[in-house]
Amino acid sequence: MKKSQHPYLQTAGLVAGGTTLLLAALAVKYPDRPAFTESRDDIPSSGGYPLIGIAPGIIRNKERLHEYFLEGFEKLNTLTNTAVGLGMPRSVATIDPRNIEHILKTNFENYVKGPMLNESSSDLLGHGIFNANGEVWKYQRKTASLIFNVKNFRDHFTKVFIQHIHFMSKNIFDESAANGKPVDFHDIMFKFTLDSFVELSFGVDLHALGSGDKVPFAASFDVCQLNAFQRFVNPAFKITEALSNIFMPWKKSIQQHLDTMDDFAFDVIEKRRKQLADGETYGDLLSRFMNATNEHGQPLNNKELRDVVLNFVIAGRDTTAQALSWTFYSLLTNPHVEEKLLAEVRENITDELENDPAALLNEVLRLYPSVPANQKYALNDDVWPDGTVIKKNDYVLWSPWSQGRSTKVWGEDAKEFKPERWLTEDGEVRRESPGKWPAFHAGPRTCLGQNLATLEALVAIVTLLRRYEFTLVPGQEITYQVSLTLPMKNGMNVYVNHRQ
Repeated sequence: MKKSQHPYLQTAGLVAGGTTLLLAALAVKYPDRPAFTESRDDIPSSGGYPLIGIAPGIIRNKERLHEYFLEGFEKLNTLTNTAVGLGMPRSVATIDPRNIEHILKTNFENYVKGPMLNESSSDLLGHGIFNANGEVWKYQRKTASLIFNVKNFRDHFTKVFIQHIHFMSKNIFDESAANGKPVDFHDIMFKFTLDSFVELSFGVDLHALGSGDKVPFAASFDVCQLNAFQRFVNPAFKITEALSNIFMPWKKSIQQHLDTMDDFAFDVIEKRRKQLADGETYGDLLSRFMNATNEHGQPLNNKELRDVVLNFVIAGRDTTAQALSWTFYSLLTNPHVEEKLLAEVRENITDELENDPAALLNEVLRLYPSVPANQKYALNDDVWPDGTVIKKNDYVLWSPWSQGRSTKVWGEDAKEFKPERWLTEDGEVRRESPGKWPAFHAGPRTCLGQNLATLEALVAIVTLLRRYEFTLVPGQEITYQVSLTLPMKNGMNVYVNHRQ
C-alpha cells in the first residue's frame, strides 16, 4: 500500500507549483522588462529578458558600458531609446542634440540631480555644487562665479598650474629621458592635476608628484570616486558594502576612506581660520569662500566649506588629467596630427596659441568626454523636440561618449580622430551647439571653469609637446575604466625623449 505524502511536503509542493505559475504568468505579462514596470511602446526599445529586463546585458557589459549604450542606439537606428533593468528606475536615453540642449538649457528647471545620484554620492559630494539643486546650488554658483571672474584668482590659477608643470618636467620626465625607463603618463597627469587643484582649493601642497606611492588623501579620494559610480549601477550597494566590511575586515571601508579625506579637509580648514584671524592672506578657493555666506546669509561652517572645496577638486582634477591623457594618446596613435601640431607650436615662439591646439582639444573631448554619461530626473511631464514624451519621475540619460561616435550625429567619419573637422575654411575654430558637443555641459550649469581649464590644458599640451617626444610602450591595452568620469583603466606607459 502506497504511503500518503507528508502534509508539509504536500504544502511545499503546492507553494512551489503556485510560484511557478505566478512567475510564468508574470513573464507573459512582462516579456521584456522587470515585473510591475510600465511599458513604453511609444519609445524605441531593444527589449530585455522577462522579469529582469536588461540587467543581464548590463552585467555582461559592465566593463564596456559605453560601447554597449552606443550599440543600443545603432541597433535601433535611433537617437532616443528606453530600457529598464531589475532594480533600475524607468529611464529614457538620448543622444539627439536637440533633446540634450532641451534638458540642459531650454527646460532646465524641469530636470534635476535625481535621488539615485544623491544617494550614491552624497557622503562624498555632500551639498556641494556638483550634487546640489535649487537655492543651495544657485547660491554656490553665484558665489563661485564671482570668484572665478576675479583677475587675481585667474592669475593665481595660472601661476600654480605652471609651477607644477615645471616640477613634473624636471623631476619625472627629464629623469625618465635620462634613464630610459618608461613612466605611466596617466598616473603622472593625475598626480599633477591633484597637486594643482588641491593647492588651488586648499592652499596646501599635497606633494603627490614627489611621492612614489599615493598619499593617503589621494588614495582615499580615488577609491571614493570609483565607489560612487559603482553605487550608481548597483541598487543593492548598502548590502554589498556591509557584507564586504564583514567578510573582508582587513580592507579599508568606504567610511574609513571618507574619514581620511575629512580629516585632511577639516584640519586644513581649522588651520586656515586661525591664519586668517592672524591677518595672513591667501589666494586659494577655501580662503575666498571663508568670506562668503550660504543661502541663508550665514558664514559657511566647516562641513559646507569641505563640500564646496572638494567639489571643485573633483570637478577640475579628474577632468583635466583625463583630457591631457587622452590628448597625448590621440597624438601618439595619430602621428600625422602630432607632426602638424608640433610644426605650428614651433612657429609660435611667442607662446600665443593658435587655432589648431584648440581644435585638437575639442576633438579629444568629442571622442573622450570627461563625463561620458550623465543623468537627470524629470520633475514634471515634458515633450522633447523629437516628440518623445517624458513623464514625471522619469530618469533621463544622455551619453556624450556614444554621441561623439554616432554617425547619425557626426557623419560617416564620426569614429575617426580628425581635429580638422573643427576648423572652418578661414581657419577659425568651428562652434557647435552645446547639445551636440556637451563637453562642458550647457545652460545654467555650464562649467564655470571652462575657460580656465581649457587654457591651462592647452598650456600643458604645448609645453610638453615642445619639450618631449613620447612613445607608447608596445603591447599594452589602452582603454577606459567605467566610472563617473573617463579614466584609463590600465594607465598609459610611455618612453620619454627630449625633442631635438
